[in-house]
Amino acid sequence: MQPGSRKQGVFSTALHHLTLFFEQFKSFIKRGNVLELAVGVIIGAAFGKIVSSLVSDIVMPPLGMLLAKLDFRQLKLVLREARGGEPPVTINYGVFLSTILDFLIISVVIFFLVQAVQRLHRKPTAPNPETRECPRCVQVISRRATRCPHCTTEFEESGAEATASLRSGV
Repeated sequence: MQPGSRKQGVFSTALHHLTLFFEQFKSFIKRGNVLELAVGVIIGAAFGKIVSSLVSDIVMPPLGMLLAKLDFRQLKLVLREARGGEPPVTINYGVFLSTILDFLIISVVIFFLVQAVQRLHRKPTAPNPETRECPRCVQVISRRATRCPHCTTEFEESGAEATASLRSGV
C-alpha cells in the first residue's frame, strides 16, 4: 500500500462523515421547530434587554426620587470593607430587587400575550343539546319545553323537531 493512498482513504472517509453530518443537520434544521425556537430565543433576549432598560432607566429613577433620591442599584450590605487592594465584600440586594422587578414585568407581559394568543385559538363552543331558541322571542329554553317561559309561545311538540305554534297571541 502506498503512503498517498492511505491519506486519500482517510480523507475520503472524513469527507463522507462530514457530508453525512451536514445532511443530518440540514434535515434537523428543516423540521421547523428549531428555527422557531431560535427566533424565539433571540426575540426573548432582545425583549429582556428592553425590559431591563425600562426598569433601570424609566421605572427606578422616579421611584428612587420618591424615596429620598435613592438609587436601588446602589443598595448593598457590606460584609467586609475594602482592604489594601482588595474590593469590599458586599451583598448587592439593590441589583437583586431590580432583577426581581424585571422578572415581574416580563412575567406580566408574557401572561397577557399568552392570554391573547389563547383567545385567538379558542374554538367556538358547540350549542348545548339540552337547549334551543324560542322562535318568537329568541330566548334560550329547554329542548323539552312545550311552552316558552318568557313569551308563553306554545310548541306543538317538545324535542329537537319542535315548531312553534303561535297560538299564544303574544
